Amino acid sequence: MDPALFRSSLSVWPSFLLVSAPVLFDYASQRVPRCSHSPWIASQENTMKDTDIKRLLYTHLLCIFSIILSIFIPSFFLENFSILETHLTWLCICSVFVTAVNLLLYLVVKPNASSKRSSLSYKVTRFLKCCIYFLMSCFFFHVIFVLYGAPLIELVLETFLFAVILSTFTTVPCLCLLGPNIKAWLRVFSRNGVTSIWENSLQITTISSFIGTWLGAFPIPLDWERPWQVWPISCTLGATFGYVAGLVISPLWIYWNRKQLTYKNH
Repeated sequence: MDPALFRSSLSVWPSFLLVSAPVLFDYASQRVPRCSHSPWIASQENTMKDTDIKRLLYTHLLCIFSIILSIFIPSFFLENFSILETHLTWLCICSVFVTAVNLLLYLVVKPNASSKRSSLSYKVTRFLKCCIYFLMSCFFFHVIFVLYGAPLIELVLETFLFAVILSTFTTVPCLCLLGPNIKAWLRVFSRNGVTSIWENSLQITTISSFIGTWLGAFPIPLDWERPWQVWPISCTLGATFGYVAGLVISPLWIYWNRKQLTYKNH
């Protein structure tokens, strides 16, 4: 890893944050007064929103629990397993655990449940498209990391698995909630584009994962000679902490602002 390349990359990342940060704080613009023609309708809407927030909170707690399981369960089956010493193994296990829990929760909770029945061929096609989108996301992040200073030839597996774990934290939730629909993705991450608290949460967790990744790159060029400074351990740990922070913050933020949040149907 060339420290000079990473120092130059750290100077470029703030420009990305200047673009993405307004999306994170864009929810304030959605705080318009609620016009309820009937107190009963208003109470019903508040009850439904509180129920959704509880479902969102339980879902996020299970996602955090999946990361905790990926740390402790493998130690019972693999010798000398640890996040630092067997980091690549942990990346694979964590990605599998988080993806499996996201898929299971989506099938159980069904935040975007549709009344229309879809055929088996449609479901298979949708699943294959999701797999293709996930792979494209992994290769896309891999290229971005190389452009920002990651080794091009050396440590290829480490860089790609870093791209896999970041895609797990960002792309997988988008695929579960929105499906392989680029227009829906652009809508959610645009100004005033969210239509539910689930999409609000998706914005927060995705952006916090990117911020955690960016912050995790700071210790790499420092001359501390710590084992967690080896590429890409600090970045993957930063992405993990950012993802967990987003899972904790998003339901709390939504609950705190639940009376001001309104959503438009698209």
